[in-house]
Amino acid sequence: MARHVFKLPDIGEGIAESEIAEWKVKVGDLVKEDQPLVDMLTDKAAVEISSPVTGKVIELCGKAGDMAAVGGMLVVFEVEGVGEEPGLGTRDSGLGDPESLADSGKPGIPGNEVQDPRVSNPAPVASHESRVPSPASVVSPDSRVPRPASSASPESRVPSPALQGLARPPGEKPLASPAVRRRAHELGIHLQYVPGTGPAGQIRHEDLDAYIARGPGAAVAAAPAGRAKREGVEEIKVIGVRRKIAEAMQRAKQRIPHFAYVEEVDCTELEALRQHLNGRHGKTRGKLTLLPFLVRALANAIVKFPQVNVTYDDEAGIAQRHAALHCGIATQTPTGLMVPVVRHAEALDLWETAAEIRRLAEAARSGKAKREELSGSTITITSLGALGGIVTTPIINAPEVAIVGVNKMIERPVVRGGQIVIRQMMNLSTCCDHRMVDGMDCAEFVQHLRAQLENPATLFID
Repeated sequence: MARHVFKLPDIGEGIAESEIAEWKVKVGDLVKEDQPLVDMLTDKAAVEISSPVTGKVIELCGKAGDMAAVGGMLVVFEVEGVGEEPGLGTRDSGLGDPESLADSGKPGIPGNEVQDPRVSNPAPVASHESRVPSPASVVSPDSRVPRPASSASPESRVPSPALQGLARPPGEKPLASPAVRRRAHELGIHLQYVPGTGPAGQIRHEDLDAYIARGPGAAVAAAPAGRAKREGVEEIKVIGVRRKIAEAMQRAKQRIPHFAYVEEVDCTELEALRQHLNGRHGKTRGKLTLLPFLVRALANAIVKFPQVNVTYDDEAGIAQRHAALHCGIATQTPTGLMVPVVRHAEALDLWETAAEIRRLAEAARSGKAKREELSGSTITITSLGALGGIVTTPIINAPEVAIVGVNKMIERPVVRGGQIVIRQMMNLSTCCDHRMVDGMDCAEFVQHLRAQLENPATLFID
């Protein structure tokens, strides 16, 4: 038996370090070659790192939220044959390291050496959390075995003392895929109390089914009569995607001189067209929401107002005007706000645009969106749907210089031709970077959007 030290490989984007998002294994686990070890977070997305060898995990160098340097120790394995049988293959992690062989007399991949058992343990990677921020979702490594199955309380209820004894220790986040977490959230189930039967205690859909079948029963404490004081403060470490969102929003508000322009739009004719198209083609081509129409309006508008379809590098002092519309669609996910990108939206028809928006939104929510699908937007649309309110002032998605906010569409009485009539009205809230976009430019741009949306036939006229 010998030790194999696996160091963090270069995961691209020219970064020198990355944040540990979520460990997929814990100390003591037996892992196979190519089995997922950890999710590392870059500025754009989580990158899954796989095991280069088959062996036993004897050390995890860092916990969720810590920064790990490229080339720094990540995992230490105990492996068989190395140092005794030459020629053990050390495969790459799938992220660019070349394949090579290692034995007791020859080093393997630089930075991923196989060490003789007589060599003392190297020191783990130090946390750089206070230096360079980064992001992810959290799972602290723990060698404890998951507790046996028992009834648990839903997330929306307070667990009884009997159940509290079955909860995972503080700081130990249950292992579960994004799809399982989302389903548990929709069902109101607190994963902290659900036993997992998957590898390393991972909670699977079958575990949720078993939990639902058991039901909370009498284990849920009865609510006390009357009102009671609530005590306690929960400290939540801001790491992962939430920290990355916080950093991006802070930078944008600190460095970009925002200004907002709000205009109301009469969407009566547009809504009638949308319902007509859905009634005629919805079953065969998919349902249309308002967003594909707005994307089409943007694609037309940037031809006349190219100054809003710009990315600005304020450090280099360079603004890039883009002929293509790479439209970011702000999307709420279980891990926070993400902005998947509909590329070359100017070349898509309504149904192609709608299908791409659905595909990207699902990929973002399930955690499967690729890095290139979450970067490169030139202007962003943000919408809260029915919760959109009357007016919003969205924060610009830097390095873009404009963002269009869609507010709630409601029936309102308006005056048309001297008569009070009921119309479908909606406000557009547009924020621009005043360094690149003048107020008059923004107003004319929004009025151009309004004219197209109020007269939807013009959306399809070149």
